[in-house]
Amino acid sequence: MTPTIAIGDLQGCRASLDSLLDHITHSPDAPADPVFWFCGDIVNRGPDSLGTLRRVRDLGDRAVTVLGNHDLHLLAVAAGVRKQGRGDTIDDILAAPDRDALLDWLRHRPLAHFEHGHLLVHAGVLPQWTVQHTLTLASELQDRLRADDWRDFLASLFGNQPARWDESLRGPDRWRVIVNALTRMRFCTADGTLDFASKDGIGAPPPGHFAWYDAPGRLSRDVTVVTGHWSTLGLRLSPEHVALDTGCVWGGKLTAVQLADDPAARRVWQIDCPQAQRPGN
Repeated sequence: MTPTIAIGDLQGCRASLDSLLDHITHSPDAPADPVFWFCGDIVNRGPDSLGTLRRVRDLGDRAVTVLGNHDLHLLAVAAGVRKQGRGDTIDDILAAPDRDALLDWLRHRPLAHFEHGHLLVHAGVLPQWTVQHTLTLASELQDRLRADDWRDFLASLFGNQPARWDESLRGPDRWRVIVNALTRMRFCTADGTLDFASKDGIGAPPPGHFAWYDAPGRLSRDVTVVTGHWSTLGLRLSPEHVALDTGCVWGGKLTAVQLADDPAARRVWQIDCPQAQRPGN
């Protein structure tokens, strides 16, 4: 496969991204001309959301980026359909002279990307979804987000209900389950019911729930799913799952993993990050 390095949630930590890329470049085992996969949440909560967004965008064809919940939040605030929250750090983007170009680039990013046996999404995949079905469902939302009425579409996208996937769902109810699974999910039940309350690690699942990647009968086990989003889970490297959010914005680490057909051939790079946010903010 083309040398591919997946990087965890940046959340506006431009300096940490620069340090990690420099660390990779000067490592003796670094591949030549890799493609970088970013697992979403490029912006928000860190000190330099504008610089981070520009840096990733300027990587051009060397970057594949899927949308995370914070990226969608930025688009919704910019569209005037959602208010900023405590701890948001997106004012620099909203006031930037190249604001429109940056937002246009961001809303054209996919919600799922599949290549070389690896599926990249921000949060997870419901147990009922195959890889192909995941890509098809993601495409439904991507097409709407890239359309002229994208602001109206975003206005209907946020909320916790319905919480269970059903193929018969249509319109906003269908879109909310799809986007919540791909960008917010941590725990779910075997029948595809999402939990939105728990943000803890794997040791504290709600009753009757599983970490999404452990859900019985999950139909995407035939590929490796690459995710971020779950900082309390941390780095996870299994044959079928690579989890990369190691809490950079919280003063943890920023992590990069070179993907490989053989899990034993993966390479890991990490740097320590300054704390930009405290839990609860």
